[in-house]
Formats: sequence, C-alpha cells, structure tokens
Amino acid sequence: MLGTSTGFPFGDYAYLSGLGYKIAGLVPVTIPLSWFYLGLASYLLARTGLNSEQKPSWWRQLGAIALGALLLTSWDFVLDPAMSQTAAPFWEWETPGAFFGMPYQNFFGWFGTGAVFMTVAAILWSKKPFAKQDAYSTLTQDGSTTLTRDAYSTLTRSQLNLPLTVYLGNFAFATVMSLAAGIWIPVVLGLLLGVAPAVTLWWVTKPASASAALNLAVNTAAANLSSSEASRKTETPVASVGVAQK
Repeated sequence: MLGTSTGFPFGDYAYLSGLGYKIAGLVPVTIPLSWFYLGLASYLLARTGLNSEQKPSWWRQLGAIALGALLLTSWDFVLDPAMSQTAAPFWEWETPGAFFGMPYQNFFGWFGTGAVFMTVAAILWSKKPFAKQDAYSTLTQDGSTTLTRDAYSTLTRSQLNLPLTVYLGNFAFATVMSLAAGIWIPVVLGLLLGVAPAVTLWWVTKPASASAALNLAVNTAAANLSSSEASRKTETPVASVGVAQK
C-alpha cells in the first residue's frame, strides 16, 4: 500500500478493478499473495542453488538474497507490460516511463523490495534452517546402533520442482499476455535474467541420494538381528522341577 499511496518505491501507479477486492481501496488482495509465493520460490531456488545452507558464508547469503531479488524482478520484466499496456490493463501508470510505459524506478523498487523480502527470509531461517539432515545408523561392536548425521544437506532437486514450477508457470502466463500484445523485448530479458538462472539453479542442485536411506535400513536390520541373538544368549533358563537326589 506504500507504493500506491506515495509512489515509493515503484513510481506513481494505481490498480484498476480487474484484480478484485482491494485492501483499503488501494491494493488487490491477490497482489501480496503473488509477491509472497513468487518471492518464496525465488528465494528457495537461489539459496539452494548457491548451497548457502551447506556451506554458509556471508558471500553466499548475500548472493542468495541478490539472486533471489533478481529472479523476482525478472518476472516483472514480463508481467508489468502484460498487465498495464494491453487492451484490458489491470493497473496504470500516472506518468508513463521509457520502458514499455514503465519508469525505470519500478525495477529498482522491485529489486529493493525483493532484497528486503529475501533478507527477512534469510534471518527467519538462519537459526532454524529448512534443510534436512541425512540420518544414518552405525552398527557398533556390541550390537547396538548409534544414530549419526551427515553434514547439512540443502533441499534436493526434486524438492525444488514445486518452486521452479510456480516460477515458470507465472512467467509463462505473463509471457503469453505480453506476446499477444506484441511485446517481446521484456520477454527476452526475462528469459535471460530470470528463467535461465532459475533452471540453472534447479539443475545444479544435487538430486536425492538413496545412500543414506539404504544405509539406515541395512544397519537397522543388522542391529535388530544382533540384538535378538544377544537377548537369546542372555536369557535365564527356567529352573527344572524334579525329585531331590537321595
């Protein structure tokens, strides 16, 4: 609501009636929802692709924030012309800009706001990361098992399928609308700065490994077998009842 009421940080614009109910008469309720799930998808792709959880460092964290903000901004390259310059626009710029009717301030606003979103996400997950550890059991000499854990592993490639699908699906929707209006330059920019990095981040993420699960199953079975044999050896025999010797 700050943007529509003050013009900061995106520029002077106003939403029309096509997106439904507006919060305080200013912002359609669908806008913050789309910001959240696209922002989250962008952050998950950037953070996991840069491996900032497994090998934490300030450079990786800052890189994930900047790259996530770039992915989010690249989506707007395609979205904004499709939603404001077509025959049935959903919002309008009070002072049209040089980039297909949009002021360049809009993109700086998107990147800055996206960076704030990514920073908040990084802080919230800094002490309670979403990554899961690979657990496996080790069979000790006495037949017992000890649960051990590998170094942190980030989300796997298959777990990033949903964030990537959300990102690409929304990008495709805006692309169809832009191309239908004859607007293709923003689509090319979005493909280069958004889709290509998103797919690359997904691809470089390690696929799920079955080694930890297999090791856990094998060692658990062996431990159960050893424990069963040990319990049989230590069982106290039942005293037999008979006639006392004379």
